Amino acid sequence: MTDGEAAIMQQHFTYWKPLEERGIVVLLGPVLDPAGTWGLGIVAAESDADIRALATDDPAVKSGMSTFEVWPMADPFIRS
Repeated sequence: MTDGEAAIMQQHFTYWKPLEERGIVVLLGPVLDPAGTWGLGIVAAESDADIRALATDDPAVKSGMSTFEVWPMADPFIRS
């Protein structure tokens, strides 16, 4: 990772951390796939549009360093 990429990833973390603290982000982090690292996020929102708005404002997405996809989950189990 270059210094510029590291700076963007720090901005990425800084962007999502308050959303986690507010309970919007359920889980967010890197997946250490041997084929290449990628991220996974589980977000509680009212609509796909709300999630897309959050992801679009992510500094890593705005910079072009990252992309995102939105997929719903049906009846997930959630640890209490």
